[in-house]
Amino acid sequence: MSYQNIAAALSPQDIQEIKAALQTVQQKMPFLITLSTEERRKLVKMGDKSLAFVNNSVTAAQSNREILPATFDVEELVRDYQLATALTELLISVQQLAEQVDDTLMAVGSEAMTSSLTVYDYVKTASKKTPGLKTVAEQLGERFKAIKGRPTKAASGS
Repeated sequence: MSYQNIAAALSPQDIQEIKAALQTVQQKMPFLITLSTEERRKLVKMGDKSLAFVNNSVTAAQSNREILPATFDVEELVRDYQLATALTELLISVQQLAEQVDDTLMAVGSEAMTSSLTVYDYVKTASKKTPGLKTVAEQLGERFKAIKGRPTKAASGS
């Protein structure tokens, strides 16, 4: 579906319910962790191609326990593989949702900025003849003071 003007709203109750649903998701996965950049860098990575390798390793380990050291926990390998598979599936869904939220935020933010730039142009023009609007025009103009040499029109993307 192509992008068109977004005419939607989220009520405070909607926002509260969405946050509660997200909390429920987090509560269902109390094992989630946060890795530092250094920890992420040091870990052996399992990508899409490695998933088949791990699957085959699980099968090999289950079928040939006698060649593995007694200390090797085959069941832990199976649990890790099953969790990795489940999390991969969930990650795809979460990423799709995050992309949609991000795209919608970008589009609605653009709509708000474009309309606000129009208001600013009208306020600037009217402030020359309408008492009390000069302060409003100056207040709105604060947004552009840090941007030197850039136009303030919607086309500039500011």
